[in-house]
Amino acid sequence: MSDQRVAVVTGGSRGIGRAVATTLAARGFAVVVGYQGAASAAAEVVDAVTSAGGRAIAVQADVADENAVAAMFEAADKEFGGVDVVVNSAGRLSLSPIAELDLDDLDALHRTNIRGTFVMAREAARRVRDGGTIITMSTSVVGLQLPTYGAYVASKGAVEAMTLVLARELRGRQITVNAVAPGPTATELFLDGKDEATIERMAKQPPLERLGTPEDIAEVVAFLASPAGHWINGQVVRANGGIV
Repeated sequence: MSDQRVAVVTGGSRGIGRAVATTLAARGFAVVVGYQGAASAAAEVVDAVTSAGGRAIAVQADVADENAVAAMFEAADKEFGGVDVVVNSAGRLSLSPIAELDLDDLDALHRTNIRGTFVMAREAARRVRDGGTIITMSTSVVGLQLPTYGAYVASKGAVEAMTLVLARELRGRQITVNAVAPGPTATELFLDGKDEATIERMAKQPPLERLGTPEDIAEVVAFLASPAGHWINGQVVRANGGIV
């Protein structure tokens, strides 16, 4: 199994990250399921992968903590022998008009989404084996300018910018670096606090007239992580059913 490819997936205990972890495992990857607090949910993902014949471990790490992130990569090295793919799905969402936003919420959001993405990108750039893939998570809301999303899109705009810079910095190593920017996707994070009318309205936004599923996004990630997707590099892939 020494030639098995290895993926580190943060935010892997739920939502898009969980779907990414199980999808990559189904494609033959050994998977490190990174999580911050939901240990039991992360264990469920590992159980799902191993019961299907795959290989997975769960590792607790706050993505904004560089020591914890380094330890997560060390665990991947120890258990599986290295890292080929990194998918940073860990994220935080705070909705508020800019004029009313609590700056403590802004700081917490940016700690996870900006610092966390930067710490993960930095460690991935140091550790991912040549020929590998680094994928960050943005949002299609960056291009939609929806009210109450100001702080969130500010953080995700930063994610897109650093992702495109890193793609250019890794010239010569055959490593691709892309951001995936989902549209409205039926996750706990998205659905929390929204009434049925709001959910229905947002589901009608794309021409395909439905919310995305975590599996829709995971398939895009899996493609980018595969040899078939390796010519896509330094891009923001808006996976949103056609919202413009």
